[in-house]
Amino acid sequence: MVGNLSKLQHDILIGLILGDGYLEFNGYKGTRLQVKQSEEKKEYVFWLYDHFAKLTRTPPQQRRDTMQWYFGTQFFTDFEEIRKNFYVNRIKHVPENITELFQSPLTLAVWFMDDGRLDYRVKSHYAYHISTDSFTESEVRQLQVLLQERFGITAKTYLSLCRGKRYPKLYIGKEGRDMFTKTVAPYILPCFSYKLPPNMESIS
Repeated sequence: MVGNLSKLQHDILIGLILGDGYLEFNGYKGTRLQVKQSEEKKEYVFWLYDHFAKLTRTPPQQRRDTMQWYFGTQFFTDFEEIRKNFYVNRIKHVPENITELFQSPLTLAVWFMDDGRLDYRVKSHYAYHISTDSFTESEVRQLQVLLQERFGITAKTYLSLCRGKRYPKLYIGKEGRDMFTKTVAPYILPCFSYKLPPNMESIS
């Protein structure tokens, strides 16, 4: 248990906050988790809901305009410590104690399902990219070091140009891709199978 959250909930939550998940503060002492994903990721939304169902009042719903699926938990103090770690003036950051919070391969898999993509070319190349646009370059390098020290995954930080501005991203190429695949593959949901290389049996 981590507070009143189970370890499983905690591990999923950290991956979500590194990715697309959002912790909303009510201005008093309560914080809630909000999840929102596209129609194609409906399976993922319901999988997340299954793990946090006891903290919610209603199951996932679909917006009619965007067709997105979403749900939110109730406000709890159990989320407060994590919110304070990750948010400064409502802006998301990588906390200094990220190595204490990010210890599970499940956390890595959830983060990847949220913000990762596969770059695959038949017979010649495959690599992974993880979008980290909301973080600073130094914070992304902190995550790069964590991947190496915690999971033995070699990654690189690079700057991607978008609309005249450069954003830091993580790249996992030849040196780290097989270890990354073996680490996250057991947790990847079927709706995200396209994010893994088709020749999984050749990865040893």
